[in-house]
Amino acid sequence: MPPHDAYFTIGETVGTPAARFPDNGLLWRHIHPPICLDLWPYVFEPQSATFTTVAGWWSGKWIKVIEDGKEVLYDNNKRVAFLQCVALPRMTNQPLALALLLANGDVADRALLEGHGWRVHDAREVASTPERYQSYIQESRGEWSCAKPVFVKFQNAWVSDRTVCYLASGKPVVVQDTGPSAYLPDGEGMFRFSTLESAAAALETINADYERHCRAAREIAAAHFDAEQILAGMLHEALP
Repeated sequence: MPPHDAYFTIGETVGTPAARFPDNGLLWRHIHPPICLDLWPYVFEPQSATFTTVAGWWSGKWIKVIEDGKEVLYDNNKRVAFLQCVALPRMTNQPLALALLLANGDVADRALLEGHGWRVHDAREVASTPERYQSYIQESRGEWSCAKPVFVKFQNAWVSDRTVCYLASGKPVVVQDTGPSAYLPDGEGMFRFSTLESAAAALETINADYERHCRAAREIAAAHFDAEQILAGMLHEALP
């Protein structure tokens, strides 16, 4: 790490005895991913049909981990996580879509996803501008997404800033569990799955009382991710 006056992290276990990785001898200050609630308003669209997400396909590269004194390489690309969840559309009636940044050589991967019932969109189109990215999220019924393998392995209670955008928009989220959290809820507005069966059950629960879970999603964003509160706290910690 290059020298800084203050080090902030959204990983809950970073720099704590519970961490499964070193802290580099630094004092880490813990924050939540901030979002401007004024710029991401609540949008209730009960006719929206599809749970979506936006991601890179080859966006994680490889992670080197020391295990039992030996170096072990883990494929941390998002592709690995998505392919582990490829069967989900066959377990639910809820339409699911992935907006992915696929390469020209990923024809077989795309065919595999679509063959299992995923709707595949081009991330270059849906996220070509901030406005289009926001519209894609606001027109979604909610978010379903998995996490890069390293976040699950390290159990640091990581949450995506993309997921926070869905929550602020009043879109319920079903996201992969990345470890015990002191503040991330599970069961209303936000569901954290560890198996495909629990992910499918969460989608069914949301659809059974959709408006309540939409309101809960916005309340989660306001309670835990409000940029005014988070950034004020960062300035208070960072400035003498």
